[in-house]
Amino acid sequence: MIRARVWFRCAAMHDPVTPFLVKPALIGWKAKYRNIDLVIERGFSGSELVRRMKGWITIDPKKAIQVLETHGRLKCFDNGELVVEVETVEDLEALQKDVAANFGDQCDVESIRG
Repeated sequence: MIRARVWFRCAAMHDPVTPFLVKPALIGWKAKYRNIDLVIERGFSGSELVRRMKGWITIDPKKAIQVLETHGRLKCFDNGELVVEVETVEDLEALQKDVAANFGDQCDVESIRG
């Protein structure tokens, strides 16, 4: 398993950025006839995190998800880090070529050396 960091071009500052989940979303409920004091924390999946970058990055997040998930799995780990997981070095190279062909210098995928 090879993990790679995904870098997008920031729409405001034009430098490479990667989304990072600082803390999970807090989800609660409101009831019509009673008070519910239940709140849960829920992290985002990798594709949910990328989808929320619309307007913050220079490329269409939906297209990015489509290209990235063609080659691997987007994941958001408990520490907040977004990665794409691929099986082999060849898969990573194919992903990098596809990202370059679709997005030019507006998105990049680099292997995380462990």
